[in-house]
Amino acid sequence: MGGFFGVASKDDCVFDLFYGIDYHSHLGTRRAGMAVYNTAENSFDKAIHNIENAPFRTKFEKESANMHGNLGIGCISDFEAQPILVRSHHGTFGITTVGKINNTDEIVDEIIKNHTHFFEMQNGTINQTELVAAIINQKDNFIDGIKYAQEIIDGSMSMLILTPKGIYASRDKRGRTPIIIGKKEDGYCAAFESFAYLNLGYTDYKELGPGEIAVMNADGVQTIVDPNNNMKICTFLWVYYGYPSSSYEGVNVEKMRYNCGNCLARQDKGKDIKPDTVAGIPDSGTAHAVGYAHESGIPFSRPFIKYTPTWPRSFMPTHQSKRNLIAKMKLIPIHELIDGKKLLLIDDSIVRGTQLRETTEFLYESGAAEVHIRTGCPPLLFGCKYLNFSRSNSEMELITRRVINELEGGEPSIETLYEYANPDSEKYKTMVEKIREKHMKTRENER
Repeated sequence: MGGFFGVASKDDCVFDLFYGIDYHSHLGTRRAGMAVYNTAENSFDKAIHNIENAPFRTKFEKESANMHGNLGIGCISDFEAQPILVRSHHGTFGITTVGKINNTDEIVDEIIKNHTHFFEMQNGTINQTELVAAIINQKDNFIDGIKYAQEIIDGSMSMLILTPKGIYASRDKRGRTPIIIGKKEDGYCAAFESFAYLNLGYTDYKELGPGEIAVMNADGVQTIVDPNNNMKICTFLWVYYGYPSSSYEGVNVEKMRYNCGNCLARQDKGKDIKPDTVAGIPDSGTAHAVGYAHESGIPFSRPFIKYTPTWPRSFMPTHQSKRNLIAKMKLIPIHELIDGKKLLLIDDSIVRGTQLRETTEFLYESGAAEVHIRTGCPPLLFGCKYLNFSRSNSEMELITRRVINELEGGEPSIETLYEYANPDSEKYKTMVEKIREKHMKTRENER
């Protein structure tokens, strides 16, 4: 995953750029960068750092003091190094992207025919931001180039492009990721997360629509390509990786999670469960639990706390065994709120099932009498083709798909999968019960 921020200011933009990027730190843990253009000196400057072992602010403190410019873009990335500076027939420009390209090899092969080359990263892949820049360079101007990129990319691609005349902002053609524009007296900004500019003095100006292309400078924001009506925004913005204070398409993340908790409580009315308290798995499950508690009348509590000083961001290590270990290590129990209690636990989602199983077992080991599980969104049946927020290599890593294959005796048809996706179907209920049984069997085996 990743997030970006851009600023067009009549004055020096680096202060706003630095903190605007930093406010996206929950979206990535690997790379970060800043690029600025100084109109007075007609010059670009850029810096990229590895942030795996230190937060953004620490790594870019020097740049925040030494960089100067009135136009700037930057990003937090979980994968490729960016933003990059490119020199082409368009002149020099900077570019940063958020998204995923599924047909990289096909596009690279086509562009290489024109005797273009690409730098391979350590794992043999191509930096997708470099690839997007190369696609744009196939056309005579930025607008045609951006439209061409949106046309041929299979997946999702939103981008900010830094030029001497302003910053181009292009939202994915299906609007899967957001671009929100903020405004203040001396300029404008573009952000992935809407809250990122609030403490910097900006107010909401507009949100780009699907496929919309706009150009932003200190004097205004002009739409060059109008948005379409085919909105496919990613619901995981609200479920998981969006920050609670952000809003997308006018809907706040915290409020959405709270409302989901309300709905879960209404679904449970009349069921034969009587928990003592409701708790959410920090952080994204907390608002769900508060909503559930308010609707049901069952007290909300925090029976475990996530230790954040050394794990401040939500993303986990790439090695699966380490993921499992840290999922358990980072939750600190409060035994007085667990021992002998019947707990109803709400998580934002269930993906592999590993973390939920670990957390459930953790609560039982800490003395819980009962643990009931609810999730803020339905169990995931399909991997995401559009955003790099998951490192799953196969849909068989999803607990739902493993369970369905067991129930069906092999790989099901797409029609059968749709039946399992229907929460009112018997197949859905059977799948959920099988997932529950797997968690209980694991507990019994480990006793």
